Amino acid sequence: MADGKRGLSLFWRVTLPFLAGYFVSYVYRSINAIIGPELAREFSLSAAGLGLLTGVYFLAFALFQLPLGVLLDRYGPRRVNATLLLVAAAGGAWFASTGSIVQLTLARAVIGLGVSGCLMSSFSAFALWYPAERLATMNGIAFASGMLGAIVATVPLEVALRTLHWREVFYVVVGLTVAVSLVLYFVVPEKAATRRAVPLASQLREFASLARDPAFWRMALCIGSSQLAAVSLSTLWVATWLRDVAGYSQAEVAQALLLFNVVMIAGYLCFGRIADGMTRGGRSTLPLLAGGVAVASLCLVLLAAGLRRGELVLWSLFFGCTTSVVLSYSLFSRRYAAEMVGRVNSALNVSVFIGMFSGQWSVGLVLNQWPPTAVGYAPEAYAWALGGLWLMQAAGLAWLWSGRRLFQR
Repeated sequence: MADGKRGLSLFWRVTLPFLAGYFVSYVYRSINAIIGPELAREFSLSAAGLGLLTGVYFLAFALFQLPLGVLLDRYGPRRVNATLLLVAAAGGAWFASTGSIVQLTLARAVIGLGVSGCLMSSFSAFALWYPAERLATMNGIAFASGMLGAIVATVPLEVALRTLHWREVFYVVVGLTVAVSLVLYFVVPEKAATRRAVPLASQLREFASLARDPAFWRMALCIGSSQLAAVSLSTLWVATWLRDVAGYSQAEVAQALLLFNVVMIAGYLCFGRIADGMTRGGRSTLPLLAGGVAVASLCLVLLAAGLRRGELVLWSLFFGCTTSVVLSYSLFSRRYAAEMVGRVNSALNVSVFIGMFSGQWSVGLVLNQWPPTAVGYAPEAYAWALGGLWLMQAAGLAWLWSGRRLFQR
């Protein structure tokens, strides 16, 4: 009974506040998939311009990952995440109030910086508070909470925008961001282990040891190239594909995005549960991760080749199976000491978010090579854009699998 009460208290006072932070970060991440057409009209953005505006969030996110890892391991996830979320709130208020495309882009970069700690702080907190055999499940729950934020940025957002301006919606998200920051700072308890000061020089030496691990580079490239395809599509370009290639209305696009996000929630939870079972049985989760990416890659190449029948099934399977990359974090959390978790996970995240930024912008650059249509972008351009994303994803998977013996330690 006491254990049950302790577990419930842990959920409400630790787990839920960190999940709320990642929920908010995903609202910011995904919102342009719905408001993107309005932004393009209001600010006269080309496809490349819209891709850059959306993707700069990921670039700022990536650039802060290595310092973030040091901060997490030195000051703890509670204080770091609470502080950064106030930065995100400031960026969101700036985004909602500006009338300049330059300031809009800079504001989105500030938002990316501010939410850059939401996922990694959750992982660090879970590594401190939960046993190792539950980490894959907890990490999957964290990703699922993010997808709930993405769901809010689909049909609910499309309905809200029928009565509210996109700027007013942004102010609501800013208020929620501030509320989560205050809860993290004043409600979440401090874990004693996070107060042990580790000399900065020692932290940097441990970073160097991570950089010398060939398994790290293979995993980083695989998940980076996979997320280059998955997130650049899910947070922006699959919406325009549905409009320009499949002929969906704005309401139908929002409904399809809702479906994809629900499938991704199921994927994160299922892959996490299966992986924890494999870990308890002493088996490696690497084949499960690689298998998920392989199925996703097959779906993407079929879509790039022009297959249109059953497009919602193919897209759902693609997005659901790419969630297998969540297993990389728990895999590396077990590979290194607990006090390095923040730096290990944030280092992996550098490649992930560089990939997201590159994918977001490069798809826009490809679409710009064809004259726009009356409603959007040229349908034939998408085959080249999706083909390029598939090539990157497949190459990353092949390099990971060719070095699978590196993960047997």
